[in-house]
Amino acid sequence: MRRSLRLAVVLSLALGCDGTSGGSGSAAPSKTTIAVIPKGTTHEFWKSVHFGAMKAAKELDVEILWKGPLQENDRQGQINEVEAFINRGVSGICLAPLDSKALRKYASAAMAKKIPVVIFDSGLEGDDYASFVATDNYKGGVLAGEHLVKILGGKGKIALLRYMEGSESTVQREQGFLDAVRKATSIEILSDNQYAGATADTAIKASENLLASLKDAGGGLLVDGIFCPNESSAIGMLRALESAKLAGRVKFVGFDTSEKIVAALKSGELHGTVLQNPIRMGYLSVKTMVEHLRGGKVERRIDTGVALATPENMEEAELRELLHPLQAP
Repeated sequence: MRRSLRLAVVLSLALGCDGTSGGSGSAAPSKTTIAVIPKGTTHEFWKSVHFGAMKAAKELDVEILWKGPLQENDRQGQINEVEAFINRGVSGICLAPLDSKALRKYASAAMAKKIPVVIFDSGLEGDDYASFVATDNYKGGVLAGEHLVKILGGKGKIALLRYMEGSESTVQREQGFLDAVRKATSIEILSDNQYAGATADTAIKASENLLASLKDAGGGLLVDGIFCPNESSAIGMLRALESAKLAGRVKFVGFDTSEKIVAALKSGELHGTVLQNPIRMGYLSVKTMVEHLRGGKVERRIDTGVALATPENMEEAELRELLHPLQAP
């Protein structure tokens, strides 16, 4: 009897709990699991992207695994996350590459294992991905450049504090900015080869060094306008200008939003900031991935929009929503 019972159990496990092969007795398929890997997790921008991704996950009944490096200069940390999710066998990966070159082969490795990749925020070299969901960063840089030229009256000396080498999104912003200001024949670019680094702390130091290099023999500042292409570089420059008692005296345009940036717009220390739509970016990245996984046709490039906020228009409804994304309904 014992042998017969054991044999019955073995057969039951082999065939399924109802004694049939496959059919209704097979285990239910697991929930679609999408890894969302940002460049970092500390900036307000990424918190808003996370909010949008979770909103899409709830609507579409999928599971989101949000994991990224703490700081935006940890390339190896981001590579490790991609590899871990490939080994885990997730359904798909949404990736904001820290480095357009360094992450290329890891995205390709995921695709080779039939794990589709949607790139978001910042571009990736090559074309081994399902879709690219991002701001038109070049256009954002052009908006910043045109605005700075306008508020300078078409003439003056300016400086660009770049973000970080390898970051495709900010490289596009910086190029758009330079192309726009170079159209103004009475604008002189005094510096465009300095980098803020990945954090507000490194940006403060870089900003202080840049400002020190742009002073005349009497200590006066030679530059009339400044552009910084992301949240942390803009905040670093704001703090450096405040420490030097120069805030508001230099025309300053930034990129992205945070409480500090909004306060600076209100006070007149910041004369404009280019705004992305991070909630929409997170939402569309996940939505695009789900559509792809379910056999739908997805667009190769999806533009999530860009706008310019100034002290004059910041209270308009559309811009208020972009300036305070996590307060939006």
